[in-house]
Amino acid sequence: MRSLTAATVALVLLLAGGCGYHTLGAATHLPPDVKTLAVPVFATRTEASGVETAMTEAVVRELMTRTRFRVTTDSGADADAVLHGAILKQTVTPLTYNAATQQSSSFVITIVASVTLTAHDGRVLYENKNYVYREQYQSTTDLPTFIQEDPAAIQRLSREFARQLVADILEGL
Repeated sequence: MRSLTAATVALVLLLAGGCGYHTLGAATHLPPDVKTLAVPVFATRTEASGVETAMTEAVVRELMTRTRFRVTTDSGADADAVLHGAILKQTVTPLTYNAATQQSSSFVITIVASVTLTAHDGRVLYENKNYVYREQYQSTTDLPTFIQEDPAAIQRLSREFARQLVADILEGL
């Protein structure tokens, strides 16, 4: 009975040791020689202006918050790695319809981006040429112009996009 109890305790401790908790920057799958990351302003292939700047700033903030890397927006000449991004597509899709007002009351914004993190020596550390991010919004305004006209929506979208992207890069997904 004691050996069964000891084995159970050992198994629980072994499983608890791999529970996923880690210190800041410890879970990163980036090489240890990467100390400086450059994040130039994302390119855009959409008609919405300003979204690429907000998204780049949010990614920089998220990297600075979640890692020990020195993060810069320079082109990357002195950086150990450079994160290039391009917003390929941005769509707004009605999700629910309010029959009383005859307007959509919620919608989904979908961002499709191409993201590549390249080491100084040219090694690709992370790449996703079809990175898809979706966010649901409630609105009483005109859907097609909402994202262009609402700075708070752009900031929220950028912040959440950055959280997801940085987590994916650091966890190596």
